Amino acid sequence: MSQTLIRLPEVQHRTGFGKAWIYRLISQDRFPSPVKTGLRSIAFIESEVDEWIKERIIESRGECN
Repeated sequence: MSQTLIRLPEVQHRTGFGKAWIYRLISQDRFPSPVKTGLRSIAFIESEVDEWIKERIIESRGECN
C-alpha cells in the first residue's frame, strides 16, 4: 500500500471537488483525514484517497455486497 502524500490541489483534481466540499466531507467523517506535514500544511495519503474514489465508483454502479 502506497504511503505517498499528495497535496490538496491533487486531491481536488482527482475527485473533481472543491476545497470547501472536501473539508465538509472530512468534518462528516466521509473522506480520508489529512495528515499534518508542518505548522500550516497538510497532505493526504494517496492510497486512502484512491480507495475512497474506488468505493464511490462501486457504490454508484450498485456493486455493493
